[in-house]
Amino acid sequence: MNLFRTNSAAGKRAAGALLIAVTAAAAATVWAYTRPAEQIQLEPVRQGADIPSDGRQRKLQRATAKSAPLALAAAAVSDDDVGDADSFGRNLRWLGLTDMLVELGDSCPGSDPEAGCQVLNPAPAFTGFAFEDLGRITLPGKSTHSLLCYWFSPVLTVRYANPTASQAIARLRLSPTLTVENPVLATPGLIDPTTGVPFGGKLITGMTSSELFEVPLAPGVAFTERTRDSAVCIAGFVNRKALAETYGLSEAQIKEFFKKPTTVRLNISGSAQYVESAQLYFGLRIIGD
Repeated sequence: MNLFRTNSAAGKRAAGALLIAVTAAAAATVWAYTRPAEQIQLEPVRQGADIPSDGRQRKLQRATAKSAPLALAAAAVSDDDVGDADSFGRNLRWLGLTDMLVELGDSCPGSDPEAGCQVLNPAPAFTGFAFEDLGRITLPGKSTHSLLCYWFSPVLTVRYANPTASQAIARLRLSPTLTVENPVLATPGLIDPTTGVPFGGKLITGMTSSELFEVPLAPGVAFTERTRDSAVCIAGFVNRKALAETYGLSEAQIKEFFKKPTTVRLNISGSAQYVESAQLYFGLRIIGD
């Protein structure tokens, strides 16, 4: 299987064409999976930049200035009214795209130098992997007013295999994150409350795009599966309120943050078990207001 990508004159990668041949051989045996010792407990969705605080989770209410011009209506609403008053009524801005590719297999010969590649341990052992900065976007200052939001689109081609004589559960876990770099985060003495150490010019934020696949496999069964989905952000992986409430920036620092250039880097970590090979492609588009 090959994944073809094209580069622009400026060196930016974009997904041009994706051609993946998929074959499937389904197992005829299905059984109940109830053994607690083999179950994975999913971590709860934690508070973060993309998850609104309680005050912003209320249902949308009608704006009090319904008949007023847009600028006046935007000034009249509150978070209690619309959930996010900072971006209310503002136009969407297209801010660029990038992508990343991760390959899992029994070797990494001739891999794409900009892709991540991980040699898998033989079944039934787990294999963990983690890659940083496989894709990036650098935004000039004043690109957005109050938030940075993502559209995240995985295209996953995975071959599951159980070479053993016993029933098994194949597992694939994926956890993408974003590294956000901005000169304001390099301010001396500025501490990241989520880590307790200085920002050092950057912060790392998760996305509501983590995935866990669990696939029952009969003895000797192997098949290939392709999945395609997309996720969009909720509150934004960077927004004014998160910079204040989660990361402790002052109002002056927040204003300066959005005036400065920002680089966003795409990372991925995860693990695999009873996975024979995989090509994991992820597209990221950033939008703002």
